[in-house]
Formats: sequence, structure tokens, C-alpha cells
Amino acid sequence: MNTSILALDLGTTTGWALVSRDGLLDGGSESFKTTRFEGGGLRYLRFKRWLTDIKQCADGLDWVVFEEVRRHMGVDAAHAYGGFMAHLTAWCEHHQIPYQGVPVGTIKKHATGKGNAGKAEMMAAAKVRGFDPVDDNHADALALLDWAMAQGGVA
Repeated sequence: MNTSILALDLGTTTGWALVSRDGLLDGGSESFKTTRFEGGGLRYLRFKRWLTDIKQCADGLDWVVFEEVRRHMGVDAAHAYGGFMAHLTAWCEHHQIPYQGVPVGTIKKHATGKGNAGKAEMMAAAKVRGFDPVDDNHADALALLDWAMAQGGVA
């Protein structure tokens, strides 16, 4: 394939999955919680620095895909998601990396056959594909990466 793809389940705990140009797979989940001594914007600065570290470790990124959420459980989650998405898309534009949001239902249907699959079903689907996700955020990112690779790995 020779394409490097980063798949992200954006949030305070961001799930991620990466396939590098040599076909190696990496991933997990990364916390961007703020401490009581930090301003709210520091999480986004840490997020951008983390993205840059991932890009350097992967020797470049050819495509970034992220879970496109239309409904949130609360106002705080919606605000956090919007902040992460804004910083991600601006970061991708700055680095000239194609990016694409993929609806949650599309990812769930690809992974499980059901567009409304729950967290346990997404974890189980990842395990069926031979992965061992650290949490549901990682499982979602793995499903998204699998979807992206099924699209031919190109934006």
C-alpha cells in the first residue's frame, strides 16, 4: 500500500490507529485532560504537539481520517470535540495533509454490520479482526483505519 494513514476518534481521550508506509500498525488512546493548574487551551497545544510527534515517527502522513460526530452526550463533550476538530483540520491544512471526517454510523456499520453498534460490539469487532484495543476509543480508531484501508488508503 505504501500509504501512511492516521485514524482518530477525537475527544478528551483520543483513540488513534496508524498504519505506516511500511505496513506497520500502531495505536492506542491518548488523554488530553487538563489539570486544575492548566488553562483550557493547553489541551489543544498538547494535541497539536502530539500530532506532530506522530507525523515525525511515521515519517510523514498521507491521509488523516477522523470520526465525524453529529450528536454529543453533553455540551462539554461537544465543545471539546469542536476544539479538537478545529485544531486537527487547521494542523492538516498547515502540513498539507488530506483529511476526511467519516460519520460514526459508517464506521460502526463497516466494523459490525450495524450502524448503531455499542462500545462492547465495537471492542468485539476489533478483536475478531485480530486487534487488542486498549479501550473503546482505540477500538473505534481501529475500525476507522480499517474502513480507510478498505477505501484504497487514499483521500
